[in-house]
Amino acid sequence: MREASFIKRGLALEYVTLGWNVVGVVIVLAAAYVAHSVALAGFGLDSLIEIFASVVVVWQLMGMHQNRERLALRLIGTAFFALALYILGQVAYTLLTHLHPHTSVLGMIWLAATLIAMLLLAWGKRTTGKQLKNEVLMTEGYVTLIDALLAAAVLVGLVLNAFFGWWWADPLASLVIVYYGMKEGIHAWRGEA
Repeated sequence: MREASFIKRGLALEYVTLGWNVVGVVIVLAAAYVAHSVALAGFGLDSLIEIFASVVVVWQLMGMHQNRERLALRLIGTAFFALALYILGQVAYTLLTHLHPHTSVLGMIWLAATLIAMLLLAWGKRTTGKQLKNEVLMTEGYVTLIDALLAAAVLVGLVLNAFFGWWWADPLASLVIVYYGMKEGIHAWRGEA
């Protein structure tokens, strides 16, 4: 009986994450387009990967006793690798072309809100995953934590660009996710949480 309530809580956390990120993709990609911000575009892609990871976790939780864990971890790991490669390409392009992003107040407000929301969701997923002994939910909790860290890093880059004109801070801020994305992608492929 207790396992069923933890599964229900895990699903609820994933549904909240899905809703937040679906709205966020629209807001962030619109803000990225207007501001020509690689960091915001990278964050929008991170939101798409978070949506993918949440869908994988919902699929795994709904069939928790059907040996879906290994495949689910590999899918999440692959999403991490794709995100890291995309961001590296965008950063290289921006730095080589000296593309100067504009200030995005909307982007900064959404990133600050996302930072708080994702920290709370990551904590909930990690706690629930431990209670369920579910590696997939715990790993996806790391995806959510990385989403929060990326929001913080991109926010810093946007603020430095807005207040000091440091255009290069915007793409460099997105490099934070490359390190974490590769690290967590490797962990997910190995089945580590």
